[in-house]
Amino acid sequence: MTASVLLAGCNTDQISLATNAKANQPVPPKLIAAMAEKDMDLQSPILVRLFKQEAELEVWKQTRSGKFALLKTYPICRWSGDLGPKVREGDRQAPEGFYSINPGQMNPQSAYYLSFNTGYPNAFDKALGRTGSQLMVHGDCSSRGCYAMTDEQIAEIYSLGRESFFGGQKAFQLQAYPFKMTPVNMARHRNNPNMPFWKMIKEGYDHFEVTRQEPKVDFCEKKYVFDAAKPADARRDPVFDASAKCPAYVIPEEIAEAVRGKQAKDETEYARLVAKGTPVARMNTGIDGGMNKVFAAKIPEGSTGLSESAEGTTLQMLAMAKAPGTIPGHVNPPKPNLDAAASAPAPQEEPVVAVSAPATTRVAAAAPAEKAQEKSQEESSGGGFFSNLGRKMGLGTADTTATTSPPQATASVAPAQTSVTPTTAASRLKAAVTRFVPGHDKSKDTAKDAPKPAVAAKPAEPAKPDTRLAATRPALKPSVSDGAGEATQIMRAAPVVQSNSFDSRFGAVK
Repeated sequence: MTASVLLAGCNTDQISLATNAKANQPVPPKLIAAMAEKDMDLQSPILVRLFKQEAELEVWKQTRSGKFALLKTYPICRWSGDLGPKVREGDRQAPEGFYSINPGQMNPQSAYYLSFNTGYPNAFDKALGRTGSQLMVHGDCSSRGCYAMTDEQIAEIYSLGRESFFGGQKAFQLQAYPFKMTPVNMARHRNNPNMPFWKMIKEGYDHFEVTRQEPKVDFCEKKYVFDAAKPADARRDPVFDASAKCPAYVIPEEIAEAVRGKQAKDETEYARLVAKGTPVARMNTGIDGGMNKVFAAKIPEGSTGLSESAEGTTLQMLAMAKAPGTIPGHVNPPKPNLDAAASAPAPQEEPVVAVSAPATTRVAAAAPAEKAQEKSQEESSGGGFFSNLGRKMGLGTADTTATTSPPQATASVAPAQTSVTPTTAASRLKAAVTRFVPGHDKSKDTAKDAPKPAVAAKPAEPAKPDTRLAATRPALKPSVSDGAGEATQIMRAAPVVQSNSFDSRFGAVK
């Protein structure tokens, strides 16, 4: 009967997850090897953490000891908005807080290669009247309120979530933060109006840090409550309502004590940093989101925006490294901080000195590609087998909107120009003046004005071909863990399906 119900819920015009090559890509061998080294099972539960300022997505996985350990950190290609939670529809803010991802939120037919819905707004957001919908973690490196990865990255992350569901995990937790909740970051942002909210979600951050267990999340009195349990004399578990008064509950003493110890240490360090005069992070309201430094280094005039580069690492140093996935040609990097640029002192121009050196040829650099318009944050209808399965089980729905691909930007190359340093009467005028200066040593002028040795002009490099992603992308992307380069793609590749694929596992249902 169950199989008949599930089968009846699948429309014949939808692509079944079992036959969707993108959604059914196997977990890369390198990740499986990393799991074995860290004592993890392929289908053990996962947990995801996101950090805007660092532009990083962490995938944690449960070990055989029952605790979570970090499996892999993915640089985020693009996120939009500002540091702080999402408040209303259309504010371009990527959400912050704790969210639950069930099978119905996985979208194998996403217009952004693959995606999963964050579940915003949660009960806390709704209690505050916050609005918004279709906030995703997806591919395509294009964001309007989402967390955007490359297609290769989201394929890996999607496969890890898929396997955790097959292992019995009903939903995995997504924790989204403005930054890593360390004392130095809290001190730097101490004047931010979002600090009360950040201190509240830091409580859940601390619970995970000290226990390495997924914190149980509840809501009451329009606030988060973590790891709540019933009191010893209670007959049933407490019932929580985000808008109602909190019921009687307790936090297990071993967890509460560990959290208190961590918070006391953090507060001591925070007070020391403030007393030392740690600079307050400036508000950058004119910048839309951020981008990890490894991606910004690959884009003409790329900027990390509100994301920060590691100490001692510049974009020039990263320019020769491989990007973790294919960067599409329509990527829209964050805008630079124009206010900071305007307040910075103007650079001094080099004086032009007339010499008798031969003329040199200066070659103009290729003009950066014009920014194409961002894709609409919309997804195709349906959602496939997983979505229908989730709806039948009452676990949520997949995203259901559509989008079209933007036009590709084209780069133009300015023609080479030949510039010759003009000959002026400066030296003759200088010689005439110095003749009337008493005690002036003319030999120094002779040495100063002597012709400098000519420097051979650097030959112009040939223009590099445009390797940006075309509007029609191939169905599959190579794995990031297997060393996919910046522009590596598998053209017209046949889907690879393991023996333990969706098709075989749901054969009985079919």
